[in-house]
Amino acid sequence: MTPPELLTLQQLLISLGLGLLLGLERERSESTIAGIRTFPFIALLGTICAQISTVTTPWILAAGLLAVTAIVIFANYAKLRNGENDAGTTTEFAALLLYAVGAYIVLGSIGPALVLGGIMVILLHLKGPMHRMVTAIGPHDMRAIMQLVLISIIILPVLPNQAYGPYGVWNPFKIWLMVVFIVGISLSGYVIYKCFGARIGLLLGGIIGGLVSSTATTVSFARRCATDAALAPIGAFIIMLASCIALVRVLIEIAVVAPGTLRALAPPLSIMLGACLLIAAALHLISRRHTSEMEEPKNPAEFKSALFFGLLYALVLYGVAEAKARFGETGLYAISAISGLTDMDAITLSTAQMAATGSISTRLAWHAILIAAMANFIFKLGTVALLGSRALLLRTAAAFALALLTGTALLILWPW
Repeated sequence: MTPPELLTLQQLLISLGLGLLLGLERERSESTIAGIRTFPFIALLGTICAQISTVTTPWILAAGLLAVTAIVIFANYAKLRNGENDAGTTTEFAALLLYAVGAYIVLGSIGPALVLGGIMVILLHLKGPMHRMVTAIGPHDMRAIMQLVLISIIILPVLPNQAYGPYGVWNPFKIWLMVVFIVGISLSGYVIYKCFGARIGLLLGGIIGGLVSSTATTVSFARRCATDAALAPIGAFIIMLASCIALVRVLIEIAVVAPGTLRALAPPLSIMLGACLLIAAALHLISRRHTSEMEEPKNPAEFKSALFFGLLYALVLYGVAEAKARFGETGLYAISAISGLTDMDAITLSTAQMAATGSISTRLAWHAILIAAMANFIFKLGTVALLGSRALLLRTAAAFALALLTGTALLILWPW
């Protein structure tokens, strides 16, 4: 085969695969409009029409779209004539979009077409969980989410994208952009909770707790274990797992805001994460015979919470710059420890960005982040001591002590 023929065959095979994937999903959903056979035909029609249009006239592509639209309309008309009172239009729009995806494979790029096809399958398959999520979200949650979305869309573009204040560390646009980013990560955990409900299992409960707030998760389970000592194995596991996910968040934040520093910052932080995961696995073996429900987390998209983080982030930016100018590394370590007591995001974002611009070394950056993480462990242990039971305190203290020893060893022994 010649290269053009191979390209044509590749486009047809990819189109067929996407059509079969969506058709399989629609067949399982018992769609009466299109299923496992019809969807591949629609995708192939879009691809073939696009291929023909490149050598003849673009009207071929438009004619194909009109044909698919007419068939979908006729199928709905026939369905209504047979007494089926189904007013849904999801399958119909999926069919039209799939025709466009089939054409985009030829006229656009294969990569985005594959991504779009995958997104279509996921959206079609998650009908039940998405509907449950919408039902579970109350007026208060909806108002908070819409408030953040509107503020992000309206205010973010008009904020000045230039440095202000002492040391030029306050850039309103970048500060608010970090607020949107962090709330987006936390909101993903909240949405997962709303989709799957309260009884989601220990593993997912710890993951969601880490995504939303590992500190808030610690407070929640410490209070619950205070009234029921039998929950101590579960509480220790959830608290440790949420702390692991907090470290995963740190790596994600670095990868997004300062990808150039990831190679230098990730290895020691990943070792810390690996050690914490091993500790969490050991706690899971102890707690797997127990069951529990996760309390509903607070909506992280509240404007007050977002504004508080923005102010905290701005203060940490200034504190890091001031401490570095006045006291050198010692001052930065002190700021990291104080900031990490309740929140690791601000110090992670600020030090990663400073390392990316060369303001501080990558060694100093991961030292600061690791110290903040260790301070956060200490703060959460104090929370357990204050709010939790003795049994929970002993288990959490043992787990956190191992994590702190790992962090200390990295600070001392990791090569400069």
